[in-house]
Amino acid sequence: MNSPSPHLPAGSLDDTALAQALADGAGQVLLALRAGVDATGGDFDQKAFKDAGDAAAQDWLARALAAARPQDATLSEEAKDDVSRTRADRVWIIDPLDGTREFAERHTGADGPEGEWRDDFAVHVALWERGAGLTVGAVGLPGRGTTLTTADTSPGGPADAEAVLRGERPLRIAASRSRPPEFVATLAQRGDVELVPMGSAGVKVISVAGGTVDAYVHGGGQYEWDSAAPVAVAQARGLVCTRLDGSPLEYNRESPWLPDLFVCHPALAARLRELLDSVGVESNVASLSKEGA
Repeated sequence: MNSPSPHLPAGSLDDTALAQALADGAGQVLLALRAGVDATGGDFDQKAFKDAGDAAAQDWLARALAAARPQDATLSEEAKDDVSRTRADRVWIIDPLDGTREFAERHTGADGPEGEWRDDFAVHVALWERGAGLTVGAVGLPGRGTTLTTADTSPGGPADAEAVLRGERPLRIAASRSRPPEFVATLAQRGDVELVPMGSAGVKVISVAGGTVDAYVHGGGQYEWDSAAPVAVAQARGLVCTRLDGSPLEYNRESPWLPDLFVCHPALAARLRELLDSVGVESNVASLSKEGA
């Protein structure tokens, strides 16, 4: 499962271009691993392949950041956390492989062309700066051959959001394929809400930005690296991004636990909050926060 290593990006790149180059490079590493499997007959141990993806993408990103931004701190899902980052002025928050399960799966025929690799996994690269919060983000979607960044400030979300308010179509919410939060499943029982199953957290947020769905809401377990880059990209496109109770998302804290998330088209945010209140979501936010304390 060895993969060729992409060239490390130049340190002369600005932060946005660097974030994109980092997401692209890690994506190339991951696709090379898949290509290696295909070249040797297509059989693989799923757990070992997941671990290989996490490790290879982390290794390349760590080397790339050390070369391009040696003075900056890093918070990564796949590296030991050094809490001295909380005193740094610049911190890169990365998830080398968001959607490890999807990375190591092929479609079965019921959910896509049988035997083809799933494409709903992502690479997350974000930059947090003191006094400014998230300033740069890139979400690489290697399986789809694209990377979205904060350089794109065109309005995000569906073009027909107002149709939801007029009752002409249901509110579409991105949801986990296998384990949506209980409150999301409860909302799905309504006739005016439709769940759209998909893979990684990054793919879900980007699906809001791209207009495939109207919103993504999550509660019960995430960390800063799960949402930082997607939220940066979504905010650049004008989407509402908060905690479930409407409080701000805060990054580069000593504990990276950030268990709940609300991303929505601005025209529909008030309506979605009403729906969440109706199933008691706000009252559960405090307990979610304590879980990771």
